[in-house]
Amino acid sequence: MQIHGSAVSVLDEVHAGALTEHKTFGPGIGHGAIVGESAPLQRALERLERVASTDSTVLLLGETGTGKELFASRIHELSARRNRPMVCVNCAAIPATLIESELFGREKGAYTDALDRQIGRFELADRSSMFLDEIGELSLDLQVKLLRVLEERRIERLGSVKSITIDTRIIAATNRSLEQRVADGHFRADLFYRLNVFPIRVPSLRERTEDIPLLVWRFIEEFSPRFGKQILEVRPETMAALQRHTWPGNIRELRNAVERALILATGPRLSIPVPAALTAIRARSLRLIDVQRDHIRKILEGANWRVRGTGGAADRLGLRPTTLETRMTKLGLTRPRPS
Repeated sequence: MQIHGSAVSVLDEVHAGALTEHKTFGPGIGHGAIVGESAPLQRALERLERVASTDSTVLLLGETGTGKELFASRIHELSARRNRPMVCVNCAAIPATLIESELFGREKGAYTDALDRQIGRFELADRSSMFLDEIGELSLDLQVKLLRVLEERRIERLGSVKSITIDTRIIAATNRSLEQRVADGHFRADLFYRLNVFPIRVPSLRERTEDIPLLVWRFIEEFSPRFGKQILEVRPETMAALQRHTWPGNIRELRNAVERALILATGPRLSIPVPAALTAIRARSLRLIDVQRDHIRKILEGANWRVRGTGGAADRLGLRPTTLETRMTKLGLTRPRPS
């Protein structure tokens, strides 16, 4: 078991673990702290602070790399359950053959290789919070069992008929559209409604480009001591280019770009190349939402981000301006701020 921040993480090596330092989560997203002053981030944080002190189920929505686990940790840290570690499970990282016993536990002899009793993650999270990342990847069978947990607050270990009452707050996250998963028959509608009590959309980095300088300097402060480098300035043209980039990998991608640049740095003035290769990878995505986002962005750019009027983006797309504006919000498309 691995404890980081205030969280117990269950990743690929579900039985391996090591104790690491406690991290704090401050106002505003970065590595170990939420950093930023942009309006989209502040709106998300305001919703976070409103729900944190309750026991309501929270559903965190957002693209990969936006910092949903940091949001979950912040919710836990602001709750009455903060004195117990938050248990984190990446639903896509644990093999399908193991995830049920990992979540619910097992009795000795429950199956051939069950040589001893195992306490499940829900029991570990009793009187605490459970963060279920990539919830959309759960199988339909496990979705039924999770629904029971949410409705009855009871679990059964594999190989046992005895029910165990638990007091666990659920914080779930996904980078997928659960509504679309429901429509496709891959996610239960009743479970979606149970999870969607209080949704919070974590904004993408391209929606909060004014936060990029803050994040860059946060990562410089993180990596400089590690690499023995002293950075006094970031080239202005570098920062402008970073703010123009669409960041398909979001904050995780930006952090990696800063780390690479610091490894290569030879002086106090830092230049950070824009990761164009990753942009090309994203451009080849065949997911409908990515194709739609890229197409609408190109039309908006061709119309100089003007939505309304003759020759505006809505006119070119054959949509009502209000329809386009709604779709832009859903896709996270906002007009770039002037450099």
